[in-house]
Amino acid sequence: MLIRYKMPLLYVLKTAMPDFLIVLIIACTVYFIEWELGLLLMDLSFSIPAFLGTAISVLLSFKIGQSYDRWWEARKIWGAIVNDSRSLVLQSQAFIDKEQSSTIKRIAYRQIAWCYVLGRSLRGLDPLVGMEAYLSPEDMQHVSKQANKSLAIIQLNTLELERLEALDLLTEYKQVQLDQTLVRLCASMGKTERIKHTVFPTKYRMFLHLSIYLFVICLTIATSATSAIPFYFGFPLIMSIATIFFMLEGTAYNLQDPFENRPSDTPITAIARTIEINIRELLQEEEGIPKPQAVEKGFYLM
Repeated sequence: MLIRYKMPLLYVLKTAMPDFLIVLIIACTVYFIEWELGLLLMDLSFSIPAFLGTAISVLLSFKIGQSYDRWWEARKIWGAIVNDSRSLVLQSQAFIDKEQSSTIKRIAYRQIAWCYVLGRSLRGLDPLVGMEAYLSPEDMQHVSKQANKSLAIIQLNTLELERLEALDLLTEYKQVQLDQTLVRLCASMGKTERIKHTVFPTKYRMFLHLSIYLFVICLTIATSATSAIPFYFGFPLIMSIATIFFMLEGTAYNLQDPFENRPSDTPITAIARTIEINIRELLQEEEGIPKPQAVEKGFYLM
């Protein structure tokens, strides 16, 4: 999935709503203490919330940059998977005898399945759902026994190349070329698994979150303690600034994990669908080729 074009307003509000409510409670509490209870809070200078706001802006900028780097790295890896998937089929068609068309198709369909299985595994979904359309019953049985389903599919294609070489249907040089493509695919798989299993420091988000709450408290106290800023102007200002901070922080949080089955994910399902279309067109199939992943209201549909 991937948000495209205009971001749906409902999605934005939903992601910011919990923090928005907390900020609302904090602001109302401070104003209630100041006005209704008659308790005079400290006369806080605006320089303190201004300093905190500047520091938070710097921290948010750093976190968004780091999070986007992780997301962009994931997108580049899947771009390499697209290229190597096409190369694998093209090399198979060029290097393997045309009489072995069933073998070429088997390798190609395994590669299609590999893309879907890898994507579903990264998102924590059942990787073999719907793979009967691409894998034979024997292949399904082999893959289902192994923990890493994607690696098992690459193993099947590796063994296929070894069989062809043993039957003198594939020269050693051509086998090496195909093996190199499989090695690159295996390396890309490892890179995606590294991103998936490398946790972004959780303390960073916790401290940043607390810093924003502290900023809200200080800004509310400074605003409520002065008569220069009326309630009808100060209160919306506090809510707006705090909501923007939390929305930016939430954006960074979503981007840092590109394989969590969220709208901000790297669009791996759409990419896998594109790979399937390309491969089946290379096989010169005329029927059953799926359409590109649909986009509705700014989202790739699953």
